[in-house]
Amino acid sequence: MTAATPAAADGHAADAQPAANGVPGPEQDPYIWLEEARSEEALEWVENENKLTLAAMEADPRFEALKAEALAIFDSEDRIPYVSFRPDGLYNFWQDKENPKGLLRRITLESYQGDEPEWETILDVDALAATEGKEWVYKGSTCLPPALNKCMIALSDGGEDATIMREFDTSTKSFVEGGFELAEKSQGGIQWLDEDTLLVGRDFGGDTLTESEYPFTSRLWKRGTALTDAREVFRGEKSDVWAGASLLRDNTGTVHAMTAFRGVSFHESEYFVSKDDQWVQLNIPKKASPYGIVDGHLLYSTDVDWEVDGQTFPADSLIAVDLEEWKADPNGAAKTLVWAPADRQTKRGGAITGNALFVTMLDNVVGKVLQFNFKDGEWVSEQVELPDNATLGIAASSSETDQIMFTVTDFLNPTTLYYSDGGAPEVLKTSPSRFDKTGMEVEQHQATSADGTKIPYFIVKPKGMAMDGTTPVLMSGYGGFQIPRLPGYMGTTGKLWLEKGGAYVLANLRGGGEFGPGWHQTAIRENKQRTWDDFIAVGEDLVGRGFTSPQHLGIQGGSQGGLLVGTAFTQRPDLFGAAIVAIPLFDMLRYHVIGRGASWIGEYGDPRISEQRAWIEGYSPYQKIVEGVDYPAPFLWASTADDRTHPAHARKGAAKLKALGQPYYYFEDMTGGHSGGVDNEQRAKLQALQYVYLMKRLMDERETEVERASGG
Repeated sequence: MTAATPAAADGHAADAQPAANGVPGPEQDPYIWLEEARSEEALEWVENENKLTLAAMEADPRFEALKAEALAIFDSEDRIPYVSFRPDGLYNFWQDKENPKGLLRRITLESYQGDEPEWETILDVDALAATEGKEWVYKGSTCLPPALNKCMIALSDGGEDATIMREFDTSTKSFVEGGFELAEKSQGGIQWLDEDTLLVGRDFGGDTLTESEYPFTSRLWKRGTALTDAREVFRGEKSDVWAGASLLRDNTGTVHAMTAFRGVSFHESEYFVSKDDQWVQLNIPKKASPYGIVDGHLLYSTDVDWEVDGQTFPADSLIAVDLEEWKADPNGAAKTLVWAPADRQTKRGGAITGNALFVTMLDNVVGKVLQFNFKDGEWVSEQVELPDNATLGIAASSSETDQIMFTVTDFLNPTTLYYSDGGAPEVLKTSPSRFDKTGMEVEQHQATSADGTKIPYFIVKPKGMAMDGTTPVLMSGYGGFQIPRLPGYMGTTGKLWLEKGGAYVLANLRGGGEFGPGWHQTAIRENKQRTWDDFIAVGEDLVGRGFTSPQHLGIQGGSQGGLLVGTAFTQRPDLFGAAIVAIPLFDMLRYHVIGRGASWIGEYGDPRISEQRAWIEGYSPYQKIVEGVDYPAPFLWASTADDRTHPAHARKGAAKLKALGQPYYYFEDMTGGHSGGVDNEQRAKLQALQYVYLMKRLMDERETEVERASGG
């Protein structure tokens, strides 16, 4: 930097450059230097902030007890070890006190069903990390069907999304000497074409990443050759969010076609199929995509109404084409409806076994599972026999047999794992209770948002709770990217919050996926304020009904949920007594240039375009922190290793609060990535910090609490 470079308000130098298209540059933002994740100045700032926050929280006599309770749950040996089906057994990744980085292990079905399962270790990540001097975090594997014993294992140093990949043989339980290896950490997909060929989407250098920092080219890489010599088979555009090629396989592992996609926005893609050495674009909506191969048919899923061949397939439906007919004429194959949602229904996820398709769905936020088969020339479905009034999920499925596992859960009852091999599902395992639910109940209510829309929410509370506004309530939500927030067993929250006298609220906000694509699409881009209005409306409803009062109402959310909490406490600081802003988006006028923010322009809009900047500027929390407002001493936390939302968002929010003399807390883990915490000890510490904060803010007498405006 030169001597002429202007200095930021706290003395740190800032790069001299003008704002681009109205997006704040250093002249408008004195904390841009915090966007350098691992600069010496930024890490020194983080270290100082952590010392202040840890001093305040760890000194609280409740901290160690809360951490111990959380760690006991995370390390418990009797928790359900969820598995995946492979031809040579059931696979599980396990972390506990003795194996903080984790074990990849396998077991036979017979042993898994028994009372004393006998596990065989396949890969010890702790031992690998110790040998290589790395903070390895296991990020999963991609294996060659149908045997699934040749795998590319993904490892992250510290928890970032970016990984290295190495070939591993589960038969020999070792990395393959001289095998495939992607030694440079990067994002991107990988698939096996055959045992000597990989289809790779990666940062190949030479400007092969999009503006969102994802790959947009794919190559076929032959064993024994250099990656730089691999033949490119598909190329998208740099302006795409991401792009790449893929293999269309059936449940036997047979490849029927090579396909490709261009993610032209986060929610819109163009799809292609390779035919006669040419890429043919599929004439499907940009919010539709291939779903899988079932009973000799290719299925599509659509998030919008699809008008084709004189038919209209409604949003959220499943559509089938005969596979052989599609391979001969990808755009001319006749289309048939498999399933369409009724009112307040939406599908969530699916799994294809050897002989059927299973789809989980929500019916007014209550779970169901449907089984689909093509019989006698038509699609038939039946509901799987599982408990009512619960959240249902598919935990594992076999692509070769009828074996499938389901999860059943709700707020107060531990998760139960069901197993089926073609018949009615039966209980296989049940998680032990982690907290005393005696005297607790769940109710569902509705709040009225600013535009009159009814917003449902759940409250978990003591039976007969006094409706005098004195109960400490923790409210959470998400409201983005068509992701639903659903009832699930509250192991740590139950132990660390409900047992201590608190209540919990889960809000089902527009922008999420609780009621299908429309619920999401009505609250994105120019209408994103509706999500924030919904959350505020639920808070007002809680106060209006007497469940709580502002001084006892806390809010919590992470990632998009962190943005949600940021908008809530800056727009209605009078409504909340505490706010946990976790791994958040926060500076929405620069989010597209921080981390991988550009990929989410489809959700929020582009700050470089004046009209869209106006939408975003209306709520961006970082810019809404102003002098003279009494904010509820928010707790912002992030991870240095988060290469998705990036710690700069939380850092800058804390720095601005500090400059205004506002009380706040800030904590940043050096590892952990976007999920926060790479081992159980770290996760337990994060839990304890947050619940001590909530207790200090919402349960204690406020006048006895010592708050700090950091820097004092």
